[in-house]
Amino acid sequence: MNQTYIFEKTNKRGLNEDDVVNLLNSKREEVNQLMEIANHKRESNIITYSKNMFIPVTEICRNACGYCIFKKSPANPDAIILKDKKDIIVKLKESEKYGCKEALLTFGEEADSDKVVQKELKKKGYVSIVEYVYDICENILNETELLPHTNGGVFEYEDLKALHEVNVSMGMMIENSSERLMHTIAHENSPGKDPGLRLEAIANAGKLKIPYTTGILIGIGETKEEIAKSLMDIQKLQNKYGHIQELIVQNFRSKKGTPMENYPEPSLLDMIRTVSVSKLLFNDLSIQVPPNLNYETNQVFLLCGGDDWGGISPLTKDYVNPEASWPQIKQLKLLTNECGYEFKERLAIYDKYINSNYLNDNLLNKTLKMRNKLR
Repeated sequence: MNQTYIFEKTNKRGLNEDDVVNLLNSKREEVNQLMEIANHKRESNIITYSKNMFIPVTEICRNACGYCIFKKSPANPDAIILKDKKDIIVKLKESEKYGCKEALLTFGEEADSDKVVQKELKKKGYVSIVEYVYDICENILNETELLPHTNGGVFEYEDLKALHEVNVSMGMMIENSSERLMHTIAHENSPGKDPGLRLEAIANAGKLKIPYTTGILIGIGETKEEIAKSLMDIQKLQNKYGHIQELIVQNFRSKKGTPMENYPEPSLLDMIRTVSVSKLLFNDLSIQVPPNLNYETNQVFLLCGGDDWGGISPLTKDYVNPEASWPQIKQLKLLTNECGYEFKERLAIYDKYINSNYLNDNLLNKTLKMRNKLR
C-alpha cells in the first residue's frame, strides 16, 4: 500500500470499488498504516454516545434471519406482541431520572401483517403498526423530555413521511446489498432484507430529509467484494441526499438456538480493516462499532477512526443482542480518555441536522432545548 496514493485517492478523487476491495484485503504489514490513515480522517477528538431507553414495541417480524433472536413467534408465551403505550410512557418517564434523552423504538418489520398483531392493534383502536408508533411518538414528545428515534425496518414512502413528523431521526441497517445473500442461510427466509427494498427505503428517507442511521453487518457469509459494494451503495445515497448521520459497522455474533449458531464470527483483523475503510469512505459521518459486542477490543476501533459508541441504556438491555450487556458509561469514558479522546453525550440527532431543513417546528424547538441541556 502506498500511503501517498491512498491520501490522494481519498482527498481528491475518492476510492472506487476495486480500491475498497484491495484495502479490505490489506496484508498484516499494511494494516497499521491503514489504521493511521483512517484515524487522521476524524473531524475532531470527540467520541460521542447517546443515553437512551430501548423500547421493543413488538417482537413479531415478517423476517426470519439466520442469526436473529429478536424475532419471536406469536405462539411464544414470552413474546412481546404489542407493548402497551401507557407502560412505554411510564418507563420513559422513569428513564428521565437517569438522564436519558433518546427513546429508541424498535420492532419487527411489517409486524402488522401477522393476524395476532392485527388483533391487538384493533383492540387498541389502531389500523396499523405505523399509526400506533406515530401515536406513541406523539405522546413521548408531549409527555416526556425524550426525543423519539424509530427503527422498524423497511417503510413505504408515506409511512416514512408520517413518522418523520414525530421522530428526530430514524434508522435501518442495510446489512449487505448482495442479492446472493438472499439465497443463503442468513436471509433466505427474510423478504424484507431484499437490498432493493432497503436501498429504496434509505433513498426515500433522503428525499424526505430524515436524519438517518444505517450500517453493515459483517460475518454473515459475505465476500469482501460484497462488503465493498454495500459501502459504495451507501456512499451513493449519502452523496445524493446527505441525510445519513452515522454508519454502524456491526460484527456478527453467533447466538444459541439460531440456524447460524455454529458459524464463525469475523476476526478482529477483518473488523479493523472494515472500520478503517469505512472511515476513509465516510470521513464526514460518525462511525460506530457496538461496544457491547466488542468488550475486549473497543479501544482498537477508536484508533481506526471510530468516533461514536452509539446508544447506551442505563435501564434496558439490548433486545437485539440480549446476551451482550451494555458497558457502563463511566467505563466507556475511561476507555475513551485513555486513548486521548474527549467523551461527550449527544442526542439521537446529530448537531448538523438540528435545523428547519430536517425538523418541523415542534421537533426543532424541543431538540434545541434538549441540546442546550447538554452544554
